[in-house]
Amino acid sequence: MIPNYFDLTGKIALITGGSRGIGLAIAKGMAQCGAQILLCGRSAVSLDQARATIGGGVITALTDVSDESAVLELRETVERRCGRLDILVNNAGIDPHYAPLDHTEVADWENVLNTNLNGVFYCCKHLGGLMIPAKAGSIINISSVAGRVALKRQVPYCASKGGVEQLTRALAVDWAEHGIRVNAIGYGFIKTDLTSGMTDHPHIAPKLLARTPLGRFGELFEVAGAAIFLASPSASYVTGHTLMVDGGWTAA
Repeated sequence: MIPNYFDLTGKIALITGGSRGIGLAIAKGMAQCGAQILLCGRSAVSLDQARATIGGGVITALTDVSDESAVLELRETVERRCGRLDILVNNAGIDPHYAPLDHTEVADWENVLNTNLNGVFYCCKHLGGLMIPAKAGSIINISSVAGRVALKRQVPYCASKGGVEQLTRALAVDWAEHGIRVNAIGYGFIKTDLTSGMTDHPHIAPKLLARTPLGRFGELFEVAGAAIFLASPSASYVTGHTLMVDGGWTAA
């Protein structure tokens, strides 16, 4: 019998920023593969809508990952409701602050870094740490092409995603002895509600497509598929890797 290499049955998966966009797509995909889903986000309304969309006993929690105390409360919720954690997807993040560095305020810098990098650190430490006793687990950090190449007028965002990639590699080495795999996904320009201002723009969209070797924007299911792979038995020998889902942007 050929095994189901992408079976997540019985696994408990927590997706931060999971109420919309890429996070929601990953949650849906993992649920379809059999995982029990926990979603956290900052909007109760969006979380309720996501839970209704996915179904299947989804657990939700209001959480701001940039607040360490909130992440510790989320850890308590996971321990109380599930007793363990098998998959952690650190998807929560905020959009770039578009400005040259000399017009970037310290508050703008801190806002991006606190969510996009510190939030990943808090979640890896406190939530990923739940995997240590089981000697198994998969952590997937969501990065971007901005973690690999420079994007103009996006210094804080690029710095945050570059930090996520290096955090991923370093933690993969640290926690390999615990059987915990740590990987990242570096996505390119994916069609979502949040990116529609660029992907539907008559002048910006053609420039982005010209820069993308595959000549099109990515779809949500393509990022979800990458996350399912990294969480599944198919990736059991993969750690410390950033899987680029960018249409070839960083290869060109």
